[in-house]
Amino acid sequence: MLNTTNHTIILRNYIILTATVMFTAIGLTDTFLAPTRVGQQDRINSFGQVLSAGLVSYSQNLGR
Repeated sequence: MLNTTNHTIILRNYIILTATVMFTAIGLTDTFLAPTRVGQQDRINSFGQVLSAGLVSYSQNLGR
């Protein structure tokens, strides 16, 4: 009887662990590969180019 109970507990814990890892992996994938995040990163990259061009222009004005 004790042996069957141990197998049941081990199987239950394995299923819980597998489900936890699976849901965590899905959540992380959705977080980092979401289309809205990719679009936001493109906007940040574009803003960085505008900001660097503005800094170059400002430094050129200071150098004159």
